[in-house]
Amino acid sequence: MPTQDVILDYFLFFVDFVLIWAMIYGVLYFLRGTRSANVLFCVIGFFLVFGFAVSFVKQFMVLRFLIKGLMSVLGFAILVIFQPEFRRAFAQAGSIFSSNRTDRAAIDQVVEAASQLAVTRTGAIIVFERNIGLGDTTRSAVSLDARVDSLLLQSIFYPNSPLHDCAVVIGKNNRIIAAHAVLPLAEEDFFMNGKRLGTRHRAAAGISQETDAVAVVVSEETGMISIAKKGRLVRGLKPEELRFQLCMILLDEKSLWKRLGKAGKEKMKELAESVEEGGKDGEA
Repeated sequence: MPTQDVILDYFLFFVDFVLIWAMIYGVLYFLRGTRSANVLFCVIGFFLVFGFAVSFVKQFMVLRFLIKGLMSVLGFAILVIFQPEFRRAFAQAGSIFSSNRTDRAAIDQVVEAASQLAVTRTGAIIVFERNIGLGDTTRSAVSLDARVDSLLLQSIFYPNSPLHDCAVVIGKNNRIIAAHAVLPLAEEDFFMNGKRLGTRHRAAAGISQETDAVAVVVSEETGMISIAKKGRLVRGLKPEELRFQLCMILLDEKSLWKRLGKAGKEKMKELAESVEEGGKDGEA
């Protein structure tokens, strides 16, 4: 019969395996669909090749020294290659305790504006700021403080309007905080269904890659409505589909701290109700 120490060793080995598997899965899931995933596989391949090379060339001291030095340099290269991914991961990790809830009226106004702009084939980008702030993006834009209104959005993106280029940003306060905002672009080889996307869609994908913002895009060429989240584009949306997507993403957006607090309050409420019901049964 295995002793307690042996059982503990097997348990720790199992926990160690699960943690490593979860870390690898988390990294691959975070990098899914990006060019960095291919770079990561290439880096892992280099580490494996160099690791086997070091074990087989022990008698070649100089070559072994060079391979070890190259592996140490490769570790620093990873920090440089995956700098955008590290920054995005740390930004998202630091925002889990913050909260943001978009107003339903603001979503309805954006959907109405997008549907009208699609009919007239007027290009537009509307960005919803979420937990990660967009101060760097709005700092060089034209500052506004206006209620989200469909007619206002349509007038901003009207072709003869001075602010029609670039993006409009809707802040955490459910108000338009900036117009003519220049967004970071996704990679030049950003494709969708085999077609190279234009600057407007690359900008929407770029801001959603670097932050947790959600961008609504109206194509000037086709009048197609798209939505960008986490670097991915969903194209060809109808107004009702756009409303559904935005409501699913933006409504009831609460922080981890508040979700835990809400769950605790619900448990306490259930416990109080059960105690009260038990008291009534005892009195009966």
